[in-house]
Amino acid sequence: MPYIKIEVTREGVTREQKQQLIKGVTEVVTKVLNKDPHLTHVVIQEIDLDNWGYAGEQVSVWRERGITADKKQS
Repeated sequence: MPYIKIEVTREGVTREQKQQLIKGVTEVVTKVLNKDPHLTHVVIQEIDLDNWGYAGEQVSVWRERGITADKKQS
């Protein structure tokens, strides 16, 4: 019974995006590990920006500086 936990910062991830994550991760586990999707559990936990740190700073501080995790546009 696979259990997959996804942690993201609390920054407006929509219900539809969460559904896509749950579906996509379940499909990968089914394909790669040959696991039953009906026994695969996916949990998405949203973390407040003040409670997530990187390189010695809270993510909220990085965001105040305009630094995000968004993919760069080319």
